[in-house]
Amino acid sequence: MSVYLHTMVRVRDLDRSLGFYRLLGMRELRRLEVPEGRFTLVYIGYGGNEHGEAEIEFTYNWDQTEDYTHGTGFGHFAIGVPDVAAAVEVVRQGGGRVTREAGPMGNTGIVIAFVQDPDGYKVELIEKADAPKLA
Repeated sequence: MSVYLHTMVRVRDLDRSLGFYRLLGMRELRRLEVPEGRFTLVYIGYGGNEHGEAEIEFTYNWDQTEDYTHGTGFGHFAIGVPDVAAAVEVVRQGGGRVTREAGPMGNTGIVIAFVQDPDGYKVELIEKADAPKLA
């Protein structure tokens, strides 16, 4: 049986990126320093692969001096939260950028919002009553 493990994104400022995703309740799961390749890998998430949950892999290239381009294929990460409006406020108070305030998605009854991480990656917040509360 196959299992989805992680999505990798490149980040410019590892500490800043980690700080943003901590606002959403994620934690650093493991880190791998590769001096000969001059990069660091940091895996973040809620439970990690050992609990059957997918992770986000940050790749931090030590010598990268220019911003990365995102292309047109990647859309966003999606995170379920019990209260989208409260999660938006946590992100806002933490200095994050809110690009769509909490509200219904059309007439579906689903409440969503969009925020951006420090590297400009979009994160969709979706209201799910059974999602764990943010710390």
